[in-house]
Amino acid sequence: MHVSLVVSRGVLAVSLLMVLAGCNAGNPVSGLLPQSTPAAQPVAASGEPFVQGFCPQVNLRDGSAFHRAYTRGKEEDAAHVIYQASIADTTRSCSRTETTLTVNVLAQGRLVSGPQGKAGTITVPVRITVTDGDQQVYSEVEPFSVTVADVNQPTQFIYSRAVTIPGNVSGMTRVHLGFDDGKAKKKK
Repeated sequence: MHVSLVVSRGVLAVSLLMVLAGCNAGNPVSGLLPQSTPAAQPVAASGEPFVQGFCPQVNLRDGSAFHRAYTRGKEEDAAHVIYQASIADTTRSCSRTETTLTVNVLAQGRLVSGPQGKAGTITVPVRITVTDGDQQVYSEVEPFSVTVADVNQPTQFIYSRAVTIPGNVSGMTRVHLGFDDGKAKKKK
């Protein structure tokens, strides 16, 4: 008898929840979330909530997920490697206004000192490029600093960058991340 009472209470609770959920079916946004919850629902400049459904993926370009630096004039000689950096994983989050889309790019990386490595600050060239189909809408090389405390231990780092692009990009937009050997350029 005790078991049937517990089961009956559970069925009653689920039924009550279903009835309450059905009352809010006409306006799911205002019924489930209070209007004063800015983190839960983005608000356009007009004050009306909107659904943000698109956030471009972050891709690592082939051959650019690692970068090796050598002493000058000794390229490709393993005995003269200063460091090797690599990007292991990426993620992103997005925010939108009526005219722009801001992609917050995060990457987890690792730097390993080579035979010529020294403790201190190492600057690695990180390139972010945003394409919409075949068209490039943003590109920048950023010198990113990584502090190496012990040359005998790998150094983990987190790269973070907010990239703002036009808000009218298509669903074909992609963010490409990797290392670049070029000189730092200003964003276009």
